[in-house]
Amino acid sequence: MKEFTRALLVLLVMTMLTGLAYPFVVTKLCQLCFPAQVSGSLLVAGSTVVGSALVGQKFTRPGYFHGRPSASDYDASNSGGSNFGPSNAKYLEEVGQRARQARQLNGLDVGAPVPADLVLASASGLDPHISLDGAIIQVPRVARVRKLSEAQVRETVDKLAETPFLGLTGQKIVNIVQLNLALDALVTVNR
Repeated sequence: MKEFTRALLVLLVMTMLTGLAYPFVVTKLCQLCFPAQVSGSLLVAGSTVVGSALVGQKFTRPGYFHGRPSASDYDASNSGGSNFGPSNAKYLEEVGQRARQARQLNGLDVGAPVPADLVLASASGLDPHISLDGAIIQVPRVARVRKLSEAQVRETVDKLAETPFLGLTGQKIVNIVQLNLALDALVTVNR
């Protein structure tokens, strides 16, 4: 009975430490050091929450930059990739169709290269970023539809471009949700 009481006491103490005290301390420390991230990196337009900087959204109108394709149609409750391999016929057909659509929508020549992130879905299906190259080929279309100069749109893209961690690996990326919100604000100011 004595061993049982000790074991129960150890269980209770460890439950309090690892199940309550530790999560509480870590949560409070994170709220203190990283308040925006702990709150979900929410994006606000006016007084309305319009999304998160961590989750992509589907933009289809021509006046908006389009993000990566999503195998889950940007459904956070069903995120994930298609699980098709690179030799799967259906996958190759989808990628070819996306490349043709990207060329047509952005006024590119039939054989022009299209950045991979505009035709290949991300693993989660919720990636809010595209490469700087993926954003640049969309600048003329977005500028024309929004009745802005290409220089204004390109300046907004460049201002929001994120440099890789420590500038050592990877390429510059742009958060499409933040970019489209910035352009909406720019258009509102110009009216």
